[in-house]
Amino acid sequence: MRIRASFLLVLCSVLLISFAAQQQRPEPNYDESKVPQYSLPDPLVLLDGQKVTSPKIWREKRRAEILHFFEENVYGRTPTKRIAVKPEVVSTDKAALNGKAVRKEVTLYFTADKAGPRMDLLMYLPANAKGRVPVFLGLGFTGNEGVNPDPGIRLSTQWARTGGPGVVNNRATEASRGAAASRWPVDKILDRGYGLVTAYYGDLDPDFDDGFQNGIHPLFYRPGQTRPEPNEWGSIGAWAWGLSRAMDYVETDKAVDAKRVAVLGHSRLGKTALWAGAQDERFAAVISNDSGEGGAAISRRPFGETVELINLNFPHWFCANYRKYNQAVDQLPVDQHMLVALIAPRPVYVASAEEDRWADPKGEFLSLVHADPVYRLLRTEGFGVTDMPPVNQPVGKMNRYHARTGKHNITDYDWDQYLSFAEKQLR
Repeated sequence: MRIRASFLLVLCSVLLISFAAQQQRPEPNYDESKVPQYSLPDPLVLLDGQKVTSPKIWREKRRAEILHFFEENVYGRTPTKRIAVKPEVVSTDKAALNGKAVRKEVTLYFTADKAGPRMDLLMYLPANAKGRVPVFLGLGFTGNEGVNPDPGIRLSTQWARTGGPGVVNNRATEASRGAAASRWPVDKILDRGYGLVTAYYGDLDPDFDDGFQNGIHPLFYRPGQTRPEPNEWGSIGAWAWGLSRAMDYVETDKAVDAKRVAVLGHSRLGKTALWAGAQDERFAAVISNDSGEGGAAISRRPFGETVELINLNFPHWFCANYRKYNQAVDQLPVDQHMLVALIAPRPVYVASAEEDRWADPKGEFLSLVHADPVYRLLRTEGFGVTDMPPVNQPVGKMNRYHARTGKHNITDYDWDQYLSFAEKQLR
């Protein structure tokens, strides 16, 4: 009885703490009139106050400064340690999808032990391609079998998110096939002459707060280290690292034009695509779909999700240092327009959805507006737009933006814009 009473006392304490935390959770603001005035850091002013007046100063000083600020305060430092990644082509079908595509599956092993962490790539390339093919590269929320109902795709055998489509006991089943096909219009991509390379983000780090024990993080721990330091990478950093390892492989594939790779992501993976593109300049273009807070949306705008809310809900996504700014966003040395600026002079497409107010569509738009001075300094067309456009009316010069009707998703409408964007920027 004494043990049971003690257990009940502990349980009650946990419930009370949880209730108190919920009570203290700030309510999101959806009223534009309640967004206070704010001041953004100038991407073209160095920390010492010197103005950036030339591409040389940007390249040699300011860009490195901004990248460092994001590493220390937002996403965390990506380890500089190199690990041997061994690629293995596990299947090739030159007549996939009724002869329309070449399907290739490649496993990237991150340790000598094949039972250790790895990432499975799925590649579709047009079967009738003449020469090397430009591709879209992105992570998905399902195993590769969710990308298309193609029965030739291997079922994921690694950890899968509990409760996902067709997932039983944390493993994919036949019912998982094509579960996310609406987000990956493979036929449309192939018909326009592009390829697609995808992988499951959970291969790199499972999307829950596990203390960074079940993904790739432990491969980089120093002796005695059990979790990242406050300024070291969280899950978004790990997912972005995986995109760069996929790019490493793409550069070796003679069927792919590695100079024309657009990295793409939706939601938290849209944040990931931006961070990957900021760090890895091999990506020729970056596409951010509904990425919101910690992605394209301006953090100093308290509209929808905020820095505090995202850190309360998803403490594993960013570095621990980011939490210092939960109630002091104005003290951040960067904001998300500067993340877009890190991608310059390469083109960026940012997209929103009208009903996805949580992601702050106006804030996403403004990141392109306020990054534009950097693009103009680097003598590109940049964005060239200052007024938020009507719904379903894409705008922009080299950089592009649209807000479509509908909710938080990636749709055929979005892909139509991305394919047209690629035809102009990657051809």
